Amino acid sequence: MTRLRLGVNIDHVATIRNARGGRHPDPVRAAHMAAAAGADGITAHLREDRRHISDRDMERLANEITLPLNFEMAATEEMVAIALRHRPHAACIVPERREERTTEGGLDVVGQFDSLMPLVGRLLDAGIRVSMFIEASPKQLDAAKALGAPVVELHTGAYCDAEGAGRDREFARIQAAAAHAEAIGLECHAGHGLSYDTVKPVAAIASIMELNIGHFLVGEAIFVGLDASIRHMRQLMDEARRT
Repeated sequence: MTRLRLGVNIDHVATIRNARGGRHPDPVRAAHMAAAAGADGITAHLREDRRHISDRDMERLANEITLPLNFEMAATEEMVAIALRHRPHAACIVPERREERTTEGGLDVVGQFDSLMPLVGRLLDAGIRVSMFIEASPKQLDAAKALGAPVVELHTGAYCDAEGAGRDREFARIQAAAAHAEAIGLECHAGHGLSYDTVKPVAAIASIMELNIGHFLVGEAIFVGLDASIRHMRQLMDEARRT
């Protein structure tokens, strides 16, 4: 079975740094540690209000890390210009509202199709692999395909937050969406809210090629260290994939 890739999101290393200012802890150092611990890529979200990752962080990540860089970004002219300047391996377009604590739900590709098309085209023309961060909805998947984006990332937040039968229903939606993505020729990733307790069922879905995980890993690192938190997540993913 195809090895499941792990993208480690380092945003919240920068959140801790920015709580006090200065340079510590350094998210670029965290990216190097993630690589040593078994990550397959690094994800960073440069938000409009720069609440965690900064422009300087993005510049350093683009220049200093050897793993593929996944640049999470809103669909704005400012962010497209930054992506075109740094040329990351991938750009994942996400919804963004200044008042939210974290990304709440997936991008409405159907409703924003006309405005997204020229932005996606410019990124693709620059050789950047474009991904759409969406809910597990066939309509959103079909719209992402029509835009020409080769990748989708399924929002797993509702699945992680639910309990009991509700979680089972959300998981079934993810399974169905991953199968639909494969059927229409999209590479499928998943992420948001995944933890040791919720990762294995998602990791076992054979048509999902990559998981992007950040907040939980950084939080767990407070207790066990970043290397150990990533290695354990990697182990759980591999176990799920084997079974």
